[in-house]
Amino acid sequence: MARGRTRRRGRAQSLLPSSAIHHHVNSISCWYCDFKIYALNNSLFYVGYRYARYLKVWFSLGVFFVLAALIGVSMMLLWDLAGAFHFHGVSFGLENILASGLSISVTDAAVVIVSTFISVAFHEFGHAVASASEGLQIEYIAIFLAILFPGALIALNYDQLQTLPPFAALRIYCAGVWHNAVFCAVCALALFLLPLVLSPLYTHGEGPIVLGIPHTSPLSGYLSLHDVIVSVDGTNITNPDDWMKMMAKANSQIILGSPPLENSQSYKAIKEEKGYCVPNSWIEASKIIQEVNDNFSCPDDFVPFVQNSCINSSLSDGSNLREETEHKHCLIAKDVIKLKKCGNGWQIIGTDGNSCICSEQESCMTPVQIPGMTWVEVSYKSPYSPNCLQLTRNLSSKDSVNLNLESNPCDGTFVFIGDVVSVARSIQLSSYQPRWAWIIWSIHIPHILEKVLVCMLHMSAALGLINCLPVYFLDGESILETSICYITWLTRRQRHKVLSICLFGGTVLSIITFAKMLYSLIVLQ
Repeated sequence: MARGRTRRRGRAQSLLPSSAIHHHVNSISCWYCDFKIYALNNSLFYVGYRYARYLKVWFSLGVFFVLAALIGVSMMLLWDLAGAFHFHGVSFGLENILASGLSISVTDAAVVIVSTFISVAFHEFGHAVASASEGLQIEYIAIFLAILFPGALIALNYDQLQTLPPFAALRIYCAGVWHNAVFCAVCALALFLLPLVLSPLYTHGEGPIVLGIPHTSPLSGYLSLHDVIVSVDGTNITNPDDWMKMMAKANSQIILGSPPLENSQSYKAIKEEKGYCVPNSWIEASKIIQEVNDNFSCPDDFVPFVQNSCINSSLSDGSNLREETEHKHCLIAKDVIKLKKCGNGWQIIGTDGNSCICSEQESCMTPVQIPGMTWVEVSYKSPYSPNCLQLTRNLSSKDSVNLNLESNPCDGTFVFIGDVVSVARSIQLSSYQPRWAWIIWSIHIPHILEKVLVCMLHMSAALGLINCLPVYFLDGESILETSICYITWLTRRQRHKVLSICLFGGTVLSIITFAKMLYSLIVLQ
């Protein structure tokens, strides 16, 4: 992260004048090393000095924004502390703002490094240009590593900085955070416009496409690369966020699977059931299987089903559950999922998913329920598979319209039974689909661009937020120190005491907040 200016107001140390900057050398020690850059001094000073009139207005806006942000961040720290000691389970969520949530991989590591470098560059560019607009020559730009923490700073002449009015100094100190805030807005706008920019080559929001699926993923036997997920439990999904939300919702609604029937108490009452209108002939045939298997266990490819009364899908007590299990039927899941749905456990909107009524020749059958397993029906299509591409080329438009699901190799449906939330995270998805199969090789480009923009937004927001904190050695210290100068009814000694109390309290609260964040990220997950 970027460290604040090392030359503070009221400090006794200063750098040599800008005419002697060639005497500075890089510093190396057992805990600190830095690399000083002098080549950009004149260019940055020229830009800031030439457009000083406009830049002063620009950075004056930043002063008011950063002061409001400093007060807001301080309130957040106090709220998190109050939540930790008085309101258990209530938190303002400061750790959620700082956490980007990226997984550890080579690609993600590269994205984090690039995003951090760009965010720090914008931060320090703000300080440098603001200084030049006030007539201060930059002495050098330093990139440092303190113990294990990277950062950067703009070194200015301390004696010249002391001669500036307080508000001019505030413009310099607040410029870095202000630029990080503006950069966040730019990244957010770029994310919003990215589908429009990529629309000539890619579609967006028409279903998440599979970019990566490891062999260890339980879904590797169901999905393949470049498959497009269409729906979950009958509800259409358009992007990876919908995929995660629907899987989490399915997991929270109903727990299904093959129960240990010797312990009927393991069954739990449920409020919602997913059922299918199964022909009575199938149910009669399943009774033969049931009589052969005395222990009520179904063979491979078969799943236990119970009959839904279609009057009240809520099972009131354990006796009703036990009575239902006595009429258990073993059915082939891949055939059952092609039938009409019944019951009120489906997430689809409409009468088909909310009706328990089947025809006289059918019965509403529901999979057996136990905790720990969830029944989820996923529909997908494979528009870029060789078989589907060949079929598309061979069939005419009229034939394509008449093609149904059963004879179409491009579409498919499967049922997954298990921990769907962890399984949903095991695959990599993207909201962008190529418009033509011949650009399938570039399918990762939109995903990488989107990830870089998201990461830059998170990193820039975290960098600005950290430098807003009223703690030692960061920009917040200089901003707070200069702002207190406007409290004229206090003596200089009293202002120094107020500054010390605020910095000490802010540092302690920040340490507590970051400790909570690390605990939630490392221990709880």
